[in-house]
Amino acid sequence: MLDTYRAIETPEGVELRLRVAGPVVRSLAWVIDLLIRGGVYVVLAIAMSQLGKFGIGLLLLSLFLFEWFYPVLFEVYRHGQTPGKRALGLRVVDDDGTPVGGSASMIRNLLRFVDFLPVMYGFGLVSMLLHGDFKRLGDIAAGTRVVYQDGKSQPPTVPNDAAQAPRQRLTLDEQRAVIGFAERARSLSPERTAELAGIVVPQATPTAAIHQLYATANWLLGKQR
Repeated sequence: MLDTYRAIETPEGVELRLRVAGPVVRSLAWVIDLLIRGGVYVVLAIAMSQLGKFGIGLLLLSLFLFEWFYPVLFEVYRHGQTPGKRALGLRVVDDDGTPVGGSASMIRNLLRFVDFLPVMYGFGLVSMLLHGDFKRLGDIAAGTRVVYQDGKSQPPTVPNDAAQAPRQRLTLDEQRAVIGFAERARSLSPERTAELAGIVVPQATPTAAIHQLYATANWLLGKQR
């Protein structure tokens, strides 16, 4: 595949296009989270050092809990985003595009120790390079993937062709289809746009068919001629 977009269908039947994140950007997010955890560990170590042996035991327990549950809590309660992932526009989702759940997040993070082997996420890096969706072993076991967070979408617009009434009465579904075509046409390739327009208006040239659908869409939206 020439890009990292993946088309998936949610349980509700809605098709989504997700762009999976590769090893480089995921590594940068991991480094950011590592620095954050390191800063917290330094603060804890300074505070607990005042409590003697009890403080050392409490510090070790705190480090264990924070190391393993830091990513889980953020992924479950912060829309699949640790601070590092959020900074780079990434998030963890289930394979069907739905928000990651507690059990899946727990599995993918508990298996980090396997991905880390033999050193510095060696197995995890090899797994991501070999997998089509850049999944490390924890993602494969948990049924999750790391994708780019969608930016704020702009409202769809219709090309400003002169409004023209359709030549025949259209059903409500047909009206929606025409408007949907006009709104999405600019995101499609010219060949795909011409193909779709030719299906609806086969008697016209591709260019004429496209502009006829644009004009009909503008009329359906109540725009003036």
